[in-house]
Amino acid sequence: MPQAGTLDIQRLHKHYTVNGATLNVLENIELSIRPGEFIAIVGASGCGKSTLLRLIIGLDTEYDGDIFLDGRRIRDTGLDRGIVFQEHRLFPWLTVRKNIETGLLNNTRFSEEEKEASVRAHIELVGLEAFESAYPHQLSGGMAQRVAIARALVNRPEVLLLDEPFGALDAFTRHFLQDELLRISAEEGITMALVTHDIEEAIYLADRVVVMQPRPGRIKRIVDIDLPRPRPRNSDTFARYKDDLLQDFSAGAHAEEIIESNSGQPA
Repeated sequence: MPQAGTLDIQRLHKHYTVNGATLNVLENIELSIRPGEFIAIVGASGCGKSTLLRLIIGLDTEYDGDIFLDGRRIRDTGLDRGIVFQEHRLFPWLTVRKNIETGLLNNTRFSEEEKEASVRAHIELVGLEAFESAYPHQLSGGMAQRVAIARALVNRPEVLLLDEPFGALDAFTRHFLQDELLRISAEEGITMALVTHDIEEAIYLADRVVVMQPRPGRIKRIVDIDLPRPRPRNSDTFARYKDDLLQDFSAGAHAEEIIESNSGQPA
């Protein structure tokens, strides 16, 4: 039996039918993610990054091939996977605590005492003990995303999926939350898969970077990031990784979008 948090994607194909025509979105995706590993998925718009996360989380079950979590084929959503989107998607009429509690609504594995303990532990994990009675409109963007992360983790899933979770935040908050995510990853030992347009973010966070090319989405290559943590963003080795990865997009139609996102400009 594979160790908890093992993801295996085999011969994955995904297409949509648009106006009677077949649109291939993902083609022959083969990827194995180790327990506790942090991977980042990068690529130009249209390469199927977010579609891949939707298939892993189980929001879309129509595909060819196989996705296995710990040897079990993914057929729908489940408490063994959590997801955080670019928008925090908090319920505005609920407090921080109540928003996090909504993540447990379908959990029949935990007793009421275990649910209470998990909510309390994850409020502490994201450092929001002083704000558990606050409402979303009283939080900064970064604090709201920390609530969303706590809500995704409160069931203690084996895999956390992140779809551009810091894309709408300012640079200072983004860097702070990147460090928080690494701390949470180390403390929880959870497998993480991040979709991002930000090459620097991918290098800073990930053990491996999966580079995808579009139309249809394929894995072009996978880059191991052999850097110690914490990773100095201004080191020569970090810059070489960044330059190397940017080469993958320099000849593509969407190179400008990738480069702009790495210079802090809107993509």
